[in-house]
Amino acid sequence: MVSHEDFVREVSLRICSSLDIKESLRSAFNYLKELVPLDLLSLIFVDERLGALRRIGEAFDTGQPPPDEILPLPEGMLEKLAARNFSNPLVIDYRDDLFRALAPKVQPEGITDLLVPLRINGKLVGGLILRAQGEDQYRSEHRALVGSLAQPFAVALGNALAHEEVLRYQAVLLDDKRFLNRELNPADSDQIIGGSTGLRNVMEMVSQVAPLNNTILLLGETGTGKEVIANAIHFSSSRKNGPFIKVNCGALPENLIDSELFGHEKGAFTGAHAESRGRFERANGGTIFLDEIGELPPTAQVRLLRVLQTHEIERVGGKRTIPVDLRVVAATHRNLRDMVAEGRFREDLWYRLSSFPIMVPPLRLRKEDVPALTRHFVEVKSRELGILAPPTIAPGALLRLTEYDWPGNVRELENLVERELILHHRGPLTFDLALPRQEQKSCSAPAPGAGSLYPFNLDEAMAVHITEVLKVTQGKIHGPGGAAELMGINANTLRTRMEKLGIPFPRQAPRKR
Repeated sequence: MVSHEDFVREVSLRICSSLDIKESLRSAFNYLKELVPLDLLSLIFVDERLGALRRIGEAFDTGQPPPDEILPLPEGMLEKLAARNFSNPLVIDYRDDLFRALAPKVQPEGITDLLVPLRINGKLVGGLILRAQGEDQYRSEHRALVGSLAQPFAVALGNALAHEEVLRYQAVLLDDKRFLNRELNPADSDQIIGGSTGLRNVMEMVSQVAPLNNTILLLGETGTGKEVIANAIHFSSSRKNGPFIKVNCGALPENLIDSELFGHEKGAFTGAHAESRGRFERANGGTIFLDEIGELPPTAQVRLLRVLQTHEIERVGGKRTIPVDLRVVAATHRNLRDMVAEGRFREDLWYRLSSFPIMVPPLRLRKEDVPALTRHFVEVKSRELGILAPPTIAPGALLRLTEYDWPGNVRELENLVERELILHHRGPLTFDLALPRQEQKSCSAPAPGAGSLYPFNLDEAMAVHITEVLKVTQGKIHGPGGAAELMGINANTLRTRMEKLGIPFPRQAPRKR
């Protein structure tokens, strides 16, 4: 028979042999089963945050299923456990009022569970469970022997929890880095194309509301640039150094919306192997942008309303509230008033969201922005496609683009520019093939007659004429012998027409002598 000192030393060495608590428990299990009846060894933590018993690790013989990893405790059981003041090993009697509620989960028929209470600084923090098949398997000498293991296993439990916390924080930091690198897209109002023209009124409203903390609702058709406006609101606010988290509510599966937005606790559902922070927690100290807010299902609408009212969230499977300091910017292309009338959107949530609505106009109502947007996308898409020198835009092309109604708004224009660059990356960009055919009939010139020098369309003819005059003046626009003088118009007027018609401003070539 092994001596008491050798027994404690051997078990202590085995339980401290690895940072992986499961490996340590396996080593201790292999030793203990030679000395006491043992089919399962479990290290249990009393998790007050979850209101449950949480299994930190286990070791068992092949075929022996472990108990549930998280065992929720009935209301008030934590207090009862503390009041019992467990100190010595005891065989669990599942007929006892304290343990009776656990019996359906544990299924104690035909087994014997021996509990070794584990304390740190006098506080009950968990327990070591030894399970053996059959009834009345643990005699007094067994209880006395394993009772000496309370201290080394309490130390092992404390170390395992500390190691788990370190790994959790490491995972949180890595997750934050990946998430924010992917999600953050710094922008400000100065970078918004059309901020001083077609979006002037919108940007004035942004400048008014950005310094405040109220909820904002962006309204407008799909593809109008609501996300860009949300960016401008965040990066013009006092929260600009905090996270800017974007969520497309319509892209989230309904069964995952609550978990994605509000997070979940470990063991909250099948596959929840670790706790996860939701988008609202990630946005703490910053702004959360909820795009397509009209796609939220009713249950998520209720939880969102609570966040707006209390500035607190509750994770799926959690029992504690988590305060969040954030600003909500929502957006939708739907008519939420009609959805409220039809019972598909909560009226109280609508009132909360619509305290300051901003309407983002469609591109067909701000066509003056089309030339600037086109040039911007030509530069951006050229870089993305690896085109070293952005190609020029053919005379008259911007006029045709301006006359188109853009049912897909800015997103359609962006896609059209990319398609044109792929087809004509050496230039010039005419957009003849990229622009939808059914729309070209209203903005294309009729085929000129035989022998005609110019198109019949006046603006296209003017573009050709200005280009030819600039060739004669070798790019000179103003001053004696410049294109403006030859054409009999003011130089500033000529520059304005050139910009409208998409004619590039050539550098003045040296005149031949």
